[in-house]
Amino acid sequence: MSADHHEDDLAVEGTAGFKVGEKKTIDEYQKLDQNDESLRKWKESLGLGTGEDISDSSDPRRVIIKSLGLEVEGRPDIIIDLTGPGAVEALKEKPFTIKEGANFRMKATFKVQHQILSGLKYVQNVKRGVISNKMQEMIGSYSPNTKEKPIYEKKFESETAPSGMIGRGHYNAVSRFIDDDKHVHLQFEWSFDVKKDW
Repeated sequence: MSADHHEDDLAVEGTAGFKVGEKKTIDEYQKLDQNDESLRKWKESLGLGTGEDISDSSDPRRVIIKSLGLEVEGRPDIIIDLTGPGAVEALKEKPFTIKEGANFRMKATFKVQHQILSGLKYVQNVKRGVISNKMQEMIGSYSPNTKEKPIYEKKFESETAPSGMIGRGHYNAVSRFIDDDKHVHLQFEWSFDVKKDW
């Protein structure tokens, strides 16, 4: 991480009263009490036991972040592919442009494999000079992807780009995908420019 960003900038904000549960394998979850209606509904919401698991046994990662995108009504989406060789490293050097005052929404596509993913979060810290803005978005808990559902997509809350002479300029950001177990699945630096027009 660059000298401009510190570990505290990406610290996950906890939820009062929430405690991470004991880790279990998918088989253990399948065998949990079948007579517990709330547990059954939770397992159904995760899609446990439905479809053929497509986890890659040669890839130990539990989460593969495929892309990060920017949706703006009336414009083609800006999609940042995070899977190609050197794609993550090149992000900081290739800023994209956002029109000042534009309403936009970020989205992420990702794949889960090998075991249930609990409480995936996206944390972002954007800096310009001495001004810093941190945001955190809960993505959720997911079972491994299947042939029927090969990719997950999560759309974030809408945001508005800065505007005016003070808002225009170059911004640096650090993003992190982290789960309830504090495992960082991906962290990268990137940048964007806020301009008068696209």
